[in-house]
Amino acid sequence: MEEDREGYGLAGGKILSVWTILFVVLVLLPSMIRVPLGISHFYVRIVIKMLEWATLQIEEGVKKQKALALENLISTAYSFPHVGIIQREETSMEQEIAVQRRGCFDLADVMYFSKKGCEAVAEDEVTQRFSSEELVSWNLLSRTDANLHHVSWQLTVVWVIGILIRYCLLLPFRVCLAVFSILLLLLATTVVGQFPNGRVKCWLSNQVQMICATLGLRCLGGIVHFHNRENRPREGGICVANHTSPLDVLILASDGCYSLVGQAHRGILGLIQKTCMQTTQHVFFERSEMKDRHLVRKKIREHIADKAKLPILIFPEGTCINNTSVMMFKKGSFEVGGTIHPVAIKYDPRFGDAFWNSTKYSIMTHVFNVMTSWAIVCNVWYLPPMVKEEGEDAVHFANRVKAVIAAQGGMSVLPWDGGLKRKNVEDSFKEEQQKKYCQIVIGSGSVGNRNVC
Repeated sequence: MEEDREGYGLAGGKILSVWTILFVVLVLLPSMIRVPLGISHFYVRIVIKMLEWATLQIEEGVKKQKALALENLISTAYSFPHVGIIQREETSMEQEIAVQRRGCFDLADVMYFSKKGCEAVAEDEVTQRFSSEELVSWNLLSRTDANLHHVSWQLTVVWVIGILIRYCLLLPFRVCLAVFSILLLLLATTVVGQFPNGRVKCWLSNQVQMICATLGLRCLGGIVHFHNRENRPREGGICVANHTSPLDVLILASDGCYSLVGQAHRGILGLIQKTCMQTTQHVFFERSEMKDRHLVRKKIREHIADKAKLPILIFPEGTCINNTSVMMFKKGSFEVGGTIHPVAIKYDPRFGDAFWNSTKYSIMTHVFNVMTSWAIVCNVWYLPPMVKEEGEDAVHFANRVKAVIAAQGGMSVLPWDGGLKRKNVEDSFKEEQQKKYCQIVIGSGSVGNRNVC
């Protein structure tokens, strides 16, 4: 019995040693020197081939099965990109009302507002940005299948094998790597924090941040394609990007070092924030301080005034959007001065949904969904730096930067505040629309005119 136990112990020790060597050689060392081995790219190519095969299986299944119920199911679950059931014209209130009026107040103006109200009820262009992006074809994920795995037995087998691979092979490895990355970050930042301030501490801090971010990406099977790296943010500037997920920070930090601006958290996130503060000057606020915009702008202005500090990373939308559009940028980031470095981030939804719907899922549920996806694949474009033009206010500057980011990422531009994700439309916005209509009526000379048409 003792010999058997010793044999099992030796076998277990050998297996552990082999796994340790593989982990160091294939994961840790490439992450430290940031040199990809091509394993993730090879894996993604296999997934693409599998998804293409699944698409052909679904198409053949649709042709063979003529039942109306199945055809309706496929047409809803396997469709082309969403174009909307409401075809809206890109015209303003003034232009549309001017077409139907006869130079003075007309009761027919009511029809314009009734039409807009019906369009909003049938299909709201704002709230649909807070739900997952629709797919061109099924990506073999259980939470998006809509029973398509019953189209053919071959597709069912591949779907089951995919579940086993994602949950029984990839998930345990990714969880272990995530735990290792967090422990390494806490230990390394604590050690580096003991060094005296200077170039050595700054260099070590940057290396720790980028290595841990790279390891974090490997936890998700992440593949990031960076474009125009010559435009990467530099010291003394502000980096602004569209916001889809907390993964945005991880992705950008794997290619450069930043000082973060955001709310101070508790729990494990709070612990990570405190340890990171030992090595890097981030700007974290308590919830009560976040309401004081003057205090926030003051701290940001003081940070960018010091050219020796890292560039600040800010997401002006203030919340996560589903990567199909860019919503209103808060003007605060564009009032403090300095150079703005726009960055566009676009995820590939075929491999997994990176969007975090914080009103529906907790951060842990979102992390679990990401880790059980095939991979996280995205493109990052560093755009040329921008500065405020003479006579340009913060709002117009923010809109100009937003338009550049949206155009590069192939996303639509919406003027709405992302805060509508959690609150109703402000009364000031409603009053603004009412004032616009009043100006139209006054401009036509119908106010005070008894000869109303």
